[in-house]
Amino acid sequence: MTGKLAISKSGHDKDQLYVIVKEEKECVYLADGALKTVACPKKKNKKHIQIIKQIPEEVASLIHKEEFLDLEIKRAIKLFKKV
Repeated sequence: MTGKLAISKSGHDKDQLYVIVKEEKECVYLADGALKTVACPKKKNKKHIQIIKQIPEEVASLIHKEEFLDLEIKRAIKLFKKV
């Protein structure tokens, strides 16, 4: 699941777009590159996010990597919102 886009379904950040940077058994760690960085990601329960499966190729090329950079995450989210 790491390296995919996800939308928050609940909480104060409802409808916020994130990139999954880390995954554990019951939770994922999300980053948006601005407020929630790769160094300090948001911990969220898996049942409280919706994974986006249809991602344009230019967005996928930015986020399907081993290591994430905040600048690339911000750029990927911005590109996805334009499409």
